[in-house]
Order: sequence, then structure tokens, then C-alpha cells
Amino acid sequence: MQNNMEQRSAEWYAVRLGKVTGSQVSAVLAKRDSATRANYLSELVVERLTGQQAEFFMNDAMQHGIDTEPQARMAYEAHKGVLVDEIGFVNHAAISNFGCSPDGLVGLDGLIEIKCPNSKTHIETLLSKKAPTKYIPQMMAQMACTGRKWCDFVSFDPRLPEDLQLFVVRVDRDDQYIANLEKEVSAFLAEVDETLIKLKGVKDGSS
Repeated sequence: MQNNMEQRSAEWYAVRLGKVTGSQVSAVLAKRDSATRANYLSELVVERLTGQQAEFFMNDAMQHGIDTEPQARMAYEAHKGVLVDEIGFVNHAAISNFGCSPDGLVGLDGLIEIKCPNSKTHIETLLSKKAPTKYIPQMMAQMACTGRKWCDFVSFDPRLPEDLQLFVVRVDRDDQYIANLEKEVSAFLAEVDETLIKLKGVKDGSS
């Protein structure tokens, strides 16, 4: 099921509340005893209890990425000769409280994931000729939720000369990777539910 509200709107934040999202799935895949995983679990528990989004810090680089994303999307469309359909939030078909917000849908089978990093990072990506490993979980989660077959990773930096501004590489769906990801997400969400049950026991005075 997909919701076509505008990303970063009040409605969009509300529909994501307390759910594992594509942008945070790497925290789910972190080591079981890691602070990263524990902190994300606590964050979702707090969101479920308060009905409010967890606080987050927005720095200049993050704001630049948000502001530049529409320009990057248009550059991709011109480069590929396609139209990108923007979308709000897509819930996973089988796993409750798991969903994602792709940067766009392409045709019947594709997605795009847009990054507008600093120039140093963009140049490193250009030279590597591949999508940074740290974004693979996010793209696979998006393919898991949407059922799509591929995701074009887009890195864009309008500050560079025109022929170096846009980098695009396709990442194909990996069903084995996705099966493991879905297993880990399900286990993580079960831990969230168990924590909420424990807290209810504390409130009720039971052991």
C-alpha cells in the first residue's frame, strides 16, 4: 500500500511514526549488541508511546541535500529520457510497521535514490563508479517494499562542472539479500513490541 502525500509533510511524518523506514534499515542490520541498533529500537519505542516523531538534528549538509533533490531529479530525467513519479510512503506488503519513501518511481520496474553530498564525497563516488556500500540496505529495503526490480543510485553536485555533476549507477534487486533483510526487520520489530509489553507491565505493576 502506498501513500502519495508530500514527503516531509505533517501527514508524511505521521504515517512513518513508529515504523522501520528504508533510510534507517542499516541500524536494524547493525550488530545485535551495537549502540546504533539499541538507540534506533529505543527511538521507535518512544515514538509509539508518545505519538510524536523522535527529535533529529538537521545540519547544513542535510538541508542542502533536501533543497537540491528536485534539481537532481530533473537532471536524471533529462539524462535518462524518462519521467520520475514522486511518491510519499510505501508500506511493506507483508510486514507491518515497515515502509519506505523512495525518491521516485521509474516506469513499472524502477526506483531512484538521490544523494546530493558534498563535493569531496561526490568526486569519490564518480571515481569509484559504484554506489557507496552504506546505501545498499536502503535501496534493497525500498525494493522490498515496492516490489521493484532495480534502483538507480543518483549522486548530484551542481557546484561542479556540468559534465561531472551527475552520476548514475543501477543497483539490481537481490532477492537473497532482501529475504535476510526482511527477516532482520521482523525480528527487530518483535523486539520493539516486546519492549512495549514490558513497559505496560511496569505501568500495571506486574512483573
